[in-house]
Amino acid sequence: MAKDLSTLAAAAEEEKARLREEKKQFKQEQRAQKKEAKRRAAEIAKQEEALGEEGGNGLVTFFATLLIVALWIAVACVVVKMDVGGFGSNVLAPILKDVPVVNRILPSAAPAMENTDSEGYGGYASLEEAVDYIKQLELELEREQTASNAKNTEVEALKAEVLRLQEFEQRQVEFQRIKTEFYEEVANLDPEGLLKYYESMDPTTMEYIAKQIAVQEQRKEDLDNYIQTFAKMKPKSAAKMFEAMSDRLELVAEILEAMTVEQRADIMNVIDTELGAKLVKMMHPDS
Repeated sequence: MAKDLSTLAAAAEEEKARLREEKKQFKQEQRAQKKEAKRRAAEIAKQEEALGEEGGNGLVTFFATLLIVALWIAVACVVVKMDVGGFGSNVLAPILKDVPVVNRILPSAAPAMENTDSEGYGGYASLEEAVDYIKQLELELEREQTASNAKNTEVEALKAEVLRLQEFEQRQVEFQRIKTEFYEEVANLDPEGLLKYYESMDPTTMEYIAKQIAVQEQRKEDLDNYIQTFAKMKPKSAAKMFEAMSDRLELVAEILEAMTVEQRADIMNVIDTELGAKLVKMMHPDS
């Protein structure tokens, strides 16, 4: 908008300069015409003196007056045609625009600024339209800035959440380390020390551990039963059963791992190749 206004101001200054120059030129022409009129009047006076007759003097005076009037009419027409001070376009144009012949003395065209409105306002029909468009752009910019601020706020919140989760992750790693050290210490205790350790626990913890041991014992007993059952089955039947247990592959791997080498080999020889590869990886994850 500042650029359009500066262009408009520059055009206005150029128009003012042009008008000042035309006004100056007009005054010079007017002075020259007055000087010429005085010179002609002086010549006419000399001619009147030379003639020395009243009839001749009256005729010369009439023609001199007629010439002066014609000169002033010409000066007035020039003033109107050049639109000095806007007199021709603003004052006489509304009155004489419809009068034949006379309207020819009116300015032939409107000022250049009026003919180039669309160029003066950056391609817009009026200054108001340009201002409205600029306001619309300002509103769009404000909306974009608001959306950007909202996204920045969301990013900051996500960063804070990541930091918080990292803290929990570090605590979990630390807890896992402590738990592993604890299990190693307990595993290295002799039976008598282990018994004293369990006796030193509070009743609630002791009851929880006892339940966990019972569950593990029950699971071990169930696993032993599974192993004995599949060991007694024919290899093909066992293989089909294992293939049907695709959602319990960890249990299948435990059963196979507990079997003898011969029993496991007979089953793996007839089981699905892809399933067999998965079971081998589960039984020997480091291989």
